[in-house]
Amino acid sequence: MQELLISPYLLAVLFFGVTIVYASVGLGGGTAYTALLAIFGASHEAIPTVSLTLNVAVTSLNSYAFLQQGHGRLRLIIPFLFTSIPASYFGGTLDLSPTLFYWILLITLITVAARIYLGDNSQIFSEFNSKQQMGVALFTGTVLGLIAGIVGIGGGIYLVPLIIMLGLGTEYEAAACGAVFTLINSASGLIARVQHFDVDWAAIFPVAVAVIMGSVIGSYLGTRKISPQTMQNILGVIIIVAIILLISRLLTGSVH
Repeated sequence: MQELLISPYLLAVLFFGVTIVYASVGLGGGTAYTALLAIFGASHEAIPTVSLTLNVAVTSLNSYAFLQQGHGRLRLIIPFLFTSIPASYFGGTLDLSPTLFYWILLITLITVAARIYLGDNSQIFSEFNSKQQMGVALFTGTVLGLIAGIVGIGGGIYLVPLIIMLGLGTEYEAAACGAVFTLINSASGLIARVQHFDVDWAAIFPVAVAVIMGSVIGSYLGTRKISPQTMQNILGVIIIVAIILLISRLLTGSVH
């Protein structure tokens, strides 16, 4: 990642702090990693690969932490994974142009920002029957899996509130499912990218160590200390900055 505007070690410090907060609510941090990489000038080839790698590192640990606490429910997560696994693999094989990649990333980040700042309308799903909920799960898995493979956002940021909105599980069960969903999606997308693109593992190593350390701390705090609202407040600021910079780059044509 020679194209970065800051030192990889300084970036690792930033990722360490973000990961603590993300891991505390069962998320991999892919949204923040992707946004920060975009802010600091990472290439469109590096962004999804780095984010997916870090997602796997973080959610491997916090999935274990949440499951050990008894919050995991296999029947809850399977419908989402059924379509997300092939979709994330397919997304990871796509060789997009820089401009198209950044437009997809921009739209994705705007959608995340809208969810954070406009809130969730649980009334939309309050009357759904079991078949409708299954349909939502299959469709959501496809969309989030594709996004994971293309831009490196694992999907937990969307899945956790959706499970709560559908009335399928508690906040802790939703967090556990978000962690497992992000882990498996990210692994599927990463496998595709390793098979189809070159990966600079040496450049990824410092940030990988940082997020693993942050994940250990965050996973401990997640079942005991931190509110998900804290994560949303921090993430919202990062995403808004990334959106502004991406719009500027797309309008000026300075994408790579």
